[in-house]
Amino acid sequence: MNLVKKILGGLYDISAVRFFFELFFVILPIAFVVRTFVFGLYQVPSGSMETTLLVGERFFADKLSYWFRKPQRGEIIAFDDPTYSYSKNSLIKLWQKFVSWRVTNWTKRLIAIPGDHIRGVIENGKPLVYLNGQKLDEPYINKYPLVQVWKSSHSHCTGEESPLELRSFDPKVSWQDQLFYKINPNRLVLLPNGEPIVVWPGTPDRSNRDMFEVTLGPNEYWAMGDNRLGSLDSRMWNVLHGDLIHGRIVFRIWSIDSDESWWIIDLIKHPINFWSRIRWSRCLQFIS
Repeated sequence: MNLVKKILGGLYDISAVRFFFELFFVILPIAFVVRTFVFGLYQVPSGSMETTLLVGERFFADKLSYWFRKPQRGEIIAFDDPTYSYSKNSLIKLWQKFVSWRVTNWTKRLIAIPGDHIRGVIENGKPLVYLNGQKLDEPYINKYPLVQVWKSSHSHCTGEESPLELRSFDPKVSWQDQLFYKINPNRLVLLPNGEPIVVWPGTPDRSNRDMFEVTLGPNEYWAMGDNRLGSLDSRMWNVLHGDLIHGRIVFRIWSIDSDESWWIIDLIKHPINFWSRIRWSRCLQFIS
């Protein structure tokens, strides 16, 4: 009987070693390669692409296509932080781009590609974009006004993090019944007269960032957010180098009015109203 137990115990030990070997040296490396070079899953952290993409939405990105072709105008792309100071050492740079948590993923719409001439102007009080001499038709630009609100955790914000955020809203609908975000009236940033601070679509930026002119060189792209009044994009950090682009947003998986990184945390914190904040009409959709 003891001999049988020893044999079974030995087999168990061998199975356990084999399991961990396959996990760490086969399964995880394959998962890393697929996740890094074939497809990606992304969460929208900011409102720069409203109302095409909303904060709290999760997306599937196609990374495989760009290994066989160049990014095209109009595509919504995922790319590495263009403001990050990357190492000149090629190995360290690979680590920064594919492994390091310090390099965040950004999402914008590709407006111009290498060789294009792009120009931003103000005409009749409204910002417009000209691409290769032709006024660009941009039906995807956010058509809703933005209201300024305090972040729910603004009391814990650091000196480098703004305690304010802008949210798209429909002026014809009450704050609690908004389509994109349920807005708490107590979090509105108010003027001295008690009115909320609202920015209307088509309003030029005060810092003149809507006025620019660039001819793109090889492997240079111009990316802008659909929410032009609330987007940090090429108007501020200039051209986007092609080696930072790594995916194309193609499918919306999930949409919830929340900025939590993990939905399960949100469910634990808000078990009562969690399901009511899911934007069911925006789940499982292709993106263009």
